[in-house]
Order: sequence, then structure tokens, then C-alpha cells
Amino acid sequence: MMPSLLALMPMLVIGFGALALMMTEVVTDAKTGLSIGTAVVLLAAGAFAGAGWLAGPEHLGDASVFAPWLVFDKFTLFFEMLLALGGALAALLAGGYLREHGIERGEFYALISFSTLGAMMLVAANDVLMLFVGLETMSIGAYALAGFRRSSPKSVEGALKYFLLGSFAAALMLFGFALLYGATGHTDLPGLRDTISAEGFHSTGVVVALALILAGLVFKVSAVPFHMWTPDAYEGAPTPATAFMAASVKAGGFGVLLRVLLTVFGDERSASWATGWPPVVAVLAVLTMTVANLVAGRQESVKRMLAYSSVAHAGYLLVGVVATIRAPEQAQSAVLFYLATYTVSTIGAFGALILCGSRGAEVVSYEDLAGLGRRHPAVALPLAFFALSLAGMPPMAGFFGKWFVFKAAMDAGLHGLTIIAFINSVIGAYYYLKVLVFLYMREPAAHAPVAKPMWSGEVVTAIAVSALCVLLLGLAPGGVLDMALAVGAHG
Repeated sequence: MMPSLLALMPMLVIGFGALALMMTEVVTDAKTGLSIGTAVVLLAAGAFAGAGWLAGPEHLGDASVFAPWLVFDKFTLFFEMLLALGGALAALLAGGYLREHGIERGEFYALISFSTLGAMMLVAANDVLMLFVGLETMSIGAYALAGFRRSSPKSVEGALKYFLLGSFAAALMLFGFALLYGATGHTDLPGLRDTISAEGFHSTGVVVALALILAGLVFKVSAVPFHMWTPDAYEGAPTPATAFMAASVKAGGFGVLLRVLLTVFGDERSASWATGWPPVVAVLAVLTMTVANLVAGRQESVKRMLAYSSVAHAGYLLVGVVATIRAPEQAQSAVLFYLATYTVSTIGAFGALILCGSRGAEVVSYEDLAGLGRRHPAVALPLAFFALSLAGMPPMAGFFGKWFVFKAAMDAGLHGLTIIAFINSVIGAYYYLKVLVFLYMREPAAHAPVAKPMWSGEVVTAIAVSALCVLLLGLAPGGVLDMALAVGAHG
């Protein structure tokens, strides 16, 4: 096989693998095994990306022969591995959840596969047109996943809000890139960067374009005030779809956000604290952390709490994005490491939530968790474990994710922003610890519905893999952190 074609193997494996699984279902009308098949396909794609990482992108050849609009650097390979892992774990969660709740249909796994493929195209995009194709491929799959439970009004409402607001955000971003094309004459990201850097950041059209592009991109990471779709979409969607959107879709959003800001708008004036995007992103980070944590603490629904929690984590990640202007390598590696810890912790938390409730007796509110730790300790333990990781308790992965981001911000001289992030992290611990209080220190109210755990080998496998990753990233973070340090987003 030609070396240049090897660079495309992760995407080709997912594309052809998803088509093969779809045809298998059509021919055999069998749904059993589709979740495992999807997980195997996605993990195989991740393995090809890992092989490319070990070999080095320079040994993959020039992929421009087949895909001139994509770039296969270590940044792309890192995200391909992360996205493949997130998609595979979400597919395993779906195998147990959909079957238990009587909504298993083969298209769910195709949607996860093609949405993951779109996210890979998005982070690998080296041209505005390919970026938009990847963004919409990822987003359309996510819209459909959000509304997959068609008989649920909440699911339909959440999907509709997500679709309408997502379409509006995509239009803003596309208009911004159109303005940028008019000002520079380029659609390729390196060409945009070189022209903006050479001519200086002074054109009104470029400033407006940056504002529109930034608005479209921060919507995908659900930053305040572009977060209003998140709680409704996350609550209404089937829980495996929520896990996928909270982990993989957010990772893809941050991947393209870093790629665009550090490549296209990485020149001295564009990235200046006085005249560029950093102060805007810093304000978004503060708003995102603060609003999300304050609102999350007032939620009665565990799923909505986790939705606002994911918004808060986007705020911490934005702190790392701001820090890239003064400590580029350290801050960018911290953001990538945080995304890795957040992905496995979030998917594990939603997987544990799935395991806690069965059909007709799901966990919806905190009250549904009351006493579960004593009645079913083996089921409650994973939820407590992942809640502690998301809260940032040592020695779990979530602690080191926040530690490296906060340290990068301090080293970049962003002391005020770091203090605000730390205070928000302490506030956020409240609603995570509230989960433990209800699990182990409360009894269900009289005549209240009691959640009944379910059993699924696929869900347990996903939880076990996530827990193992959380422990490894917490007890031995050096390997993944070294990989993140080796990454460069400039392509």
C-alpha cells in the first residue's frame, strides 16, 4: 500500500467499516453485535492512527495526492486516536442501553461512525471547504442522535433546538470565512495565515470575520452564551448519544478551535492581548465556568447537571486556549491532556448512569440515586468514581487535567484567570459530591420510585475501559502528556 494512502487509513477504515455494518444489517436484519462491530471498526481506525504516530507523520508520505485539503500531522493523529476511543466507548454503551429500552436500530451505530469520521475530517482540515464539510458531517450525525428517541417530546425538542442553533452558528462561521476569503483570496489555512500575517491585522473585514468564525466555533464547544441548546439536547437524547456529544463532539470542536486560532490567527497582532482574540476568549472562559457551575448546582436532574458540567469543563479548556498566546507548547499540551481525561471520565460517568437504571426505572433525579450505594454497591461505585474524577480529586485523571491547564495559565502570567478557574473548580465539586451524598448518605423517600440497575456486558466493558484509562492517566500521566507535548497545531 502506498505510504500516502496509509495516512488516510483511519478515515477509510471508519467509512468502509460503517458501510459494511450497514449492509450486514440490511442483509441479515440482525442488530445484535452491531455495537461490538462498530467499536471494533473505530478502535481499528484508532490503531492505524497510533501506528502513524509511532512511525511519525514524515514516514506516511504526502497524502496530498489523495486528499490535498487535509493535513496529517501529530495534531491530527492525536485527535484521531482520541475520537476513535470516544466513539468506540459510546457504541458499547449504546449496545446495552438501546436494547434495554427497546429502541435499538442499526442506524444509531452508523450515525456514531460517520459523526466520528466527520470529527476526524474536521481536525485534519487544511482548507475552509473541507473544514465545513467535516463540521457538517459531524454535526448532522449529532443532530440525528439527539433526536433518536422519536417518541419522546424532550428528545425531539432538544434535537430541534440543537439543529436550529447549530445551523445558525454554522452560517455565521461560513460567512466569516467568506469575508476572510474576500479579504485574502485564500481558502487554505496556511494561505490565510500568511496573508494575514504579512498584511497585518488591521482590516475591518478580517476583524468581523474573526468574530463570526469564533462565534461559530465556540458554539460547538458549548461555551456561554452559546450553550443554551446543551441541557435540553443532552437531557432528551438517549444517554449513549449524550455521552458521545459531550465527549467526542466537544473534542472535535476544540480540535478545530485550536487549529484555526493557532494557524490562521496566530500572528503577533491577531494573538495580541491588546488587539486580538485572547481577551475575548478569556471573557468567554470566565462566563462559561461561572454560569455553568452556578446553574449546575441548582439542577435536580442528574443528566442536566452533567450537561452543565460539560459546559463548565469547556470553560476550563478555554483557559488553556488563552494561555497558548504566552506558553504555546505547554498550554496546548495541557489542553490536549485535559481533553483525554475529560473524554474517558465523561463517557464513564454516563455509562455508570446507564447501569444504575433499567427500563421504566431509570435514574433521572438525585432522589433516584438515594440509597443506591447500600442496595447495589457494585453499581454505585463506578458513578462515584467518575464523579470524583470530573470533580478533579487526586489521584484521578481529572485532577491532573485541571492541574496542567491551571499551571500553564499561571506560567503564562494569567493569574487572575487562573484564580477564577480554581474558585469555579471548588464550586463545581459541590454538585459532584452531591452525587456521593445521595448514593451513600440518603434513603429514598416513602412511596418514591426506586431506580433498578440493569446488566449489560457491553456497558460494563465500556465502564471498565474508561475506569482503567482514568487510573492510568491519573497515576501515570507522563506518557499521554509527552504525546501532547509532541503535538503542534500549526500544521
